[in-house]
Amino acid sequence: MDRTARKNNGSPHSRKAAGRSVSARTAGAGRGGPRRRTAPGGEFAPPATLTPALPAVDDFAGLALPERLLAALRAEGMTVPFPIQAATLPNSLAGRDVLGRGRTGSGKTLAFGLAVLARIDGQRAEPRQPLALVLTPTRELAQQVTDALTPYAQALRLRLATVVGGMSIGRQASALRGGAEVVVATPGRLKDLIDRGDCRLDRVTVTVLDEADQMTDMGFMPQVTALLDQVQPGGQRLLFSATLDRNVDRLVRTYLHDPVVHSVDPSAGAVTTMEHHLLHVEDDDKHATTTEIAARDGRVIMFLDTKHAADRLAKKLLAVGVRASALHGGKSQSQRTRTLARFKDGEVTVLVATNVAARGIHVDNLDLVVNVDPPADHKDYLHRGGRTARAGESGTVVTLVLPHQRRETARLMADAGITPRVTRVRSGAAELSRITGAQAPSGVPVVLTPPPSENAPTRPGSAPRARRGRPSRGRRR
Repeated sequence: MDRTARKNNGSPHSRKAAGRSVSARTAGAGRGGPRRRTAPGGEFAPPATLTPALPAVDDFAGLALPERLLAALRAEGMTVPFPIQAATLPNSLAGRDVLGRGRTGSGKTLAFGLAVLARIDGQRAEPRQPLALVLTPTRELAQQVTDALTPYAQALRLRLATVVGGMSIGRQASALRGGAEVVVATPGRLKDLIDRGDCRLDRVTVTVLDEADQMTDMGFMPQVTALLDQVQPGGQRLLFSATLDRNVDRLVRTYLHDPVVHSVDPSAGAVTTMEHHLLHVEDDDKHATTTEIAARDGRVIMFLDTKHAADRLAKKLLAVGVRASALHGGKSQSQRTRTLARFKDGEVTVLVATNVAARGIHVDNLDLVVNVDPPADHKDYLHRGGRTARAGESGTVVTLVLPHQRRETARLMADAGITPRVTRVRSGAAELSRITGAQAPSGVPVVLTPPPSENAPTRPGSAPRARRGRPSRGRRR
């Protein structure tokens, strides 16, 4: 069956959009098919769209969503969609493939999540055979997606299963055996479950790649393509990311058919509510400057390059009275979950993190992100900074720059399309306090009680006991 005909058939919007396109130019097919646009440098050249995109909507009520889903949105206080939701949902609900780019906090999760749930509404999955698949690069992002979609899935009586590493594979296999319409997964763990015979993808009709560019950066491309080759041929594919570059070109060319292309922001991800500061510091004053920023009133995420550096800084901050905790890939999943919960509820005021927290972590009212170590490239910078100024809120991103890092950091800012404010500072300076709220720490050591999983010894070969309940998390929209 022709995919375009299948996806437009029966859609309430299928005949409305003749000659109109919200998110991509219409291009005719030449002898060799649609021409691809070119883009400079490492930029991604989006494919030409042959079929015009459907127009954006002004509110959720204007979408072909099940009434129970609309009621759940109203119960969550959501009536007006974010731009990426308004532009892409009419098309994804009609069955079109979608390629969407929007900065972190722009509402990408519900942009694809509502479409996934609506498209499989009323269906029931057989054991081990999900109907929809969401692939994410990290455990944290998978959990955030699950948390964001749970109230809406419950409204439609659809079952979600989260399949990620670092957690009990037996429990995940059990959830799949019990039947789950939607699986939210990281590629490696899903492959493990498929190899064990606990999951099949041949009934998956809707597939989402969330933050696809990071999956390619992390070396998951072979696993991702192997999984995509197992889903139902002719199914719908939705690819969303905060940044798109040439690394995802193969995925788009191979797996997306005549996609609607929508970009909320330019690739630089410039956010008008976000301030960017480069603070030039000296080597011998960097730690003191970092400590005073950490001692500010209010929460802050501090990014460092390595897990060992994150652990060292967290330990030093605790010793001078700052309630800090480290988050990185060397921690178990239960430790990472507990640390995030403590940060979100204010028990911990400084999250000292590596890039594991650069995507998929949503914390309400976080107004400061500090790059203690400048990131390796502009994409990492954008995703680190994206933890603040989310969903219209304001925020500040500060990068500490040593003398030998100035030239490279200036180049990074140019690649990100950002013109930062540059200030030379020292610890104790009024300008440092003005920009970041820095102040001297109390000097009284604090001790954080380790999570139960870090305290209680476990018997060899025994699985850790599951916690009752789940810490509250900010919902990712």
